[in-house]
Amino acid sequence: MGVRPPADDDGDEPDAIEFGIAALDGTLSDADIEYPTDKQTLRSEIGHRDVPFDATGHSITVAEALEQVPKTTFENKQELLNTLHPVFEARREATSNSLLSQLRALVPF
Repeated sequence: MGVRPPADDDGDEPDAIEFGIAALDGTLSDADIEYPTDKQTLRSEIGHRDVPFDATGHSITVAEALEQVPKTTFENKQELLNTLHPVFEARREATSNSLLSQLRALVPF
């Protein structure tokens, strides 16, 4: 997923803020992961990397996300992304439903 950042004239900001599976896809592209792969390899290679799961910057490490799925091997990148998608969605929904997030939504700035 991605969200456009607020309009700004400096041009230094990215065109979109990546989070969830889109951010994980970028993390996987930056890493040199060979498929098929397994959880242990992913943990050792990229487990420490934080991946934002919402537009406000809340994040989860790849290792934490992997702990929440029963699957241990992944034939390709798309299978890995599909398997981890529900983990990122659940985190995003849980955070957006928090009292603090609801209060922030009421503030216009």
